[in-house]
Amino acid sequence: MSSVEKLASLGITPKRRKQKEEGLCGSHSQYEVRFRDLLIYVVERKMGSSRRMFLMDLARKKGFRVADIMSDSVTHIVTENNSWNEIWDWIQTQKMSDADKLNLLDISWFTDSMGAGKPVDIKEHHRLQMQKIQPLQSDVSSTSSVTHVSQYACQRKSTLDNKNKIFTDTLELLAENCEFDENAGSFVAYSRATSVLKSLPYPITGMNDLEGLPCIGDQTRVIIEELLEEGVCSKVESLLCDEKYKARKLFTSVFGVGVKTADKWYGLGFRTLEEIKARKDITFTKMQKAGFLYYEDILQAVKKSEAEAVIQIIGDIVGQCAPDAKVTLTGGFRRGKEVGHDVDLLITCLEEGNEEGVLHKAISKLDRHGLLLFCDVVEATMEKRQLPSRKYDAMDHFQKCFLILKLDKRLVNKRDYGLASGSAVRLTDKRTEDENKTMIKGWKAIRVDLVIVPSQQFAYALLGWSGSRQFERDLRRYCSQEKRMLLDNHGLYDKNTQEFLKAETEEEIFAHLGLEYIEPQERNA
Repeated sequence: MSSVEKLASLGITPKRRKQKEEGLCGSHSQYEVRFRDLLIYVVERKMGSSRRMFLMDLARKKGFRVADIMSDSVTHIVTENNSWNEIWDWIQTQKMSDADKLNLLDISWFTDSMGAGKPVDIKEHHRLQMQKIQPLQSDVSSTSSVTHVSQYACQRKSTLDNKNKIFTDTLELLAENCEFDENAGSFVAYSRATSVLKSLPYPITGMNDLEGLPCIGDQTRVIIEELLEEGVCSKVESLLCDEKYKARKLFTSVFGVGVKTADKWYGLGFRTLEEIKARKDITFTKMQKAGFLYYEDILQAVKKSEAEAVIQIIGDIVGQCAPDAKVTLTGGFRRGKEVGHDVDLLITCLEEGNEEGVLHKAISKLDRHGLLLFCDVVEATMEKRQLPSRKYDAMDHFQKCFLILKLDKRLVNKRDYGLASGSAVRLTDKRTEDENKTMIKGWKAIRVDLVIVPSQQFAYALLGWSGSRQFERDLRRYCSQEKRMLLDNHGLYDKNTQEFLKAETEEEIFAHLGLEYIEPQERNA
């Protein structure tokens, strides 16, 4: 009989041995430790506790040792958005016996290591750099602090604070026309250049500022140089006067009308919407009929307060159909925009399978309440274990509904309509004619997209539907060209291991790819 068995027979339970390694959390026992030569401490400062806990758990799953508290055993300190000076000052408060031996690392080393599944060699760009105090000089170049700009939008942070709007507005208009013409090469070139310029923390003031920037080709340089010298772009000036461009722009503003239909109408000699609506020999689709019927409302921008009112309506309706359902706002509003073209909502249930049938039940309830002005349901087409599409702009296979919702103005924040409680509506000159019409009739037609997502695919759907379009294109391109992976709104497939990678959050997807996590409001590429 062993000593443990003898103690047990006497009713004595031996005490567990204390954790030998200082600062280690007991959760290490859940995972195999593969890399014992290093001990990581993740700094919470500027990161937040929830993100820190996620990263710590991810590292443990990968076989790394991670310390809950700072101690002399720590070898690698990982931080995010902190300077060397800030972290060094913090270390001095920890009373370390030998702080000089520590590796002070940026989060990029951590994400690279998680992507590789092992500790990567520490490069110079992984280390926190000591900040040197520079004398103030008015002639110091605004780009002097910029060391590298990635060609991929998923490795750049792009907020709504666009410092180069004069250039990006011009390039976006040219890109739009290239898309009309199905000129894929020029469309991609203009779009990528626009995305890079949006990410810059400084305005372009001279051609020298373009040095070292990726995706700025010769045709883009010519346009930027002309804008710098003349203040206008001759290509854009000509395009805005072009009859075909103006007709395409006008016709495609109708819900349900694409470029091919617009070109057909243009070829038949139409130049205005009134001419088209007056013709009796044109057959419109159900969607196009709704597009013309509610044209003035749909053409107006959707305000954030209106989007929030829509979420409340859909959330209440969906909740009646499935108690564990969750409705999530995506698109531009999730990226911090105050206005948009429509409202994109993901619907999922906590328990897998409960989402089945919810969409049709919700649509029926909306119709019974008199809130449904138009509805077009697209059933799910996803095959089991289907590989992600290799096309960067491929549509997903979820069950979805494109609808027009009747939004009562009383459900929207009163400040947006200038209403005083209990008083009559006062129309002001500041509003557009269409907005005043909305006030008079008491409701507004709002475009809404509802997407039904199984819980296991929710993280991927949320990432895909949040946008921006260029951010998603570059994220999928990065996966394919840099990681030999395939990504879409349904999942991530690793061609190296020939397996689908599971993820419950967007952060886990970024970690799978070895990318620093970028917040939604920084994806406005």
